[in-house]
Amino acid sequence: MGRKSGFSLLELVIVVVIIGILAVTALPKLLGSIDDAKQASIQAMASGFASGVMAARTQWEAQSRPTVSIGGEKYNVVEYDGVEFWLTRSKTSSGVSTGLSDGYPIALKSGVFPDSVSDQMCIDLMENLLHSAPNMGTVSQANSDSSVQYSAQTGGTSCIYTQQEHNSAYQFVYDIKTGRVAVTLN
Repeated sequence: MGRKSGFSLLELVIVVVIIGILAVTALPKLLGSIDDAKQASIQAMASGFASGVMAARTQWEAQSRPTVSIGGEKYNVVEYDGVEFWLTRSKTSSGVSTGLSDGYPIALKSGVFPDSVSDQMCIDLMENLLHSAPNMGTVSQANSDSSVQYSAQTGGTSCIYTQQEHNSAYQFVYDIKTGRVAVTLN
């Protein structure tokens, strides 16, 4: 009579226990890798955005700081990559300080220089300073639409961009006053 081949119940239990132990030890590393990938993603996005801000400012400097006059006031403007931007200015035409540094993108150029920063202006900046911008939306749009990858909101004279993928709390902030871009990894 031939011998039966196969695994005994004991051998099967031992294999399952070993696989379980390996899974428990590998899971934290996998989760850590996902978190590292999210951090790298937000840092790369912030770096690309900062490069766009500096490229627009450099273009403005290279064009000898162009301005437009509206109602007796001069406003800084630049055409960067086929898009016209309003840029910050440090003083009004009468010499009053604005509290801003010269030459950083604040909004897409329209008929009127903006008095304040809006969520939509922050979205427009992201979509036009980056060559391959992610799907953008306001915070309320991000809450109702899972395809929104980054939400934008204002914080005074700053644009706050928050990564929406996988419930991330990572964000970067564009300080329009100084042109600085800083990443927050909470």
